[in-house]
Amino acid sequence: MKQKIAAPLPAALACGMLLDGNRALFLVKKDEKGNETLSLPCTLIYAGENPAGAAVGALGAQAGIDAQEQGVMMQARHNVGSRKRKTFVPVLVFKMGAKNTCIRLSGDFSGYKWLEEKEAARCKFSKECGWLITVLKR
Repeated sequence: MKQKIAAPLPAALACGMLLDGNRALFLVKKDEKGNETLSLPCTLIYAGENPAGAAVGALGAQAGIDAQEQGVMMQARHNVGSRKRKTFVPVLVFKMGAKNTCIRLSGDFSGYKWLEEKEAARCKFSKECGWLITVLKR
């Protein structure tokens, strides 16, 4: 009988939050039906990777912004498993700064929005940013 080889679990989810005053940058994805979901630039990191460097790299790859990490802004938990078998990993959200915020989106995203905390709490988030719902409602 063959055994299933499980993929290695990520060590954490690293996100970059680019702030402009009291607004944060959210990337917009549209599905086939036209429904919009918001997401932060984020990436799963594995053991031995630098989370701050991964967050800066995700912001560069997904939004085309050359940013600098300015420290951990918040922490949370994210389910990388299924609804039935939950596997939680820590989420590290890094505050980002950039001299030039000219955004060049990757092909995965249809647009971007600068939203305040109250506006973002009313929006629908992607699976990677589902943890943000509980953080914003506190």
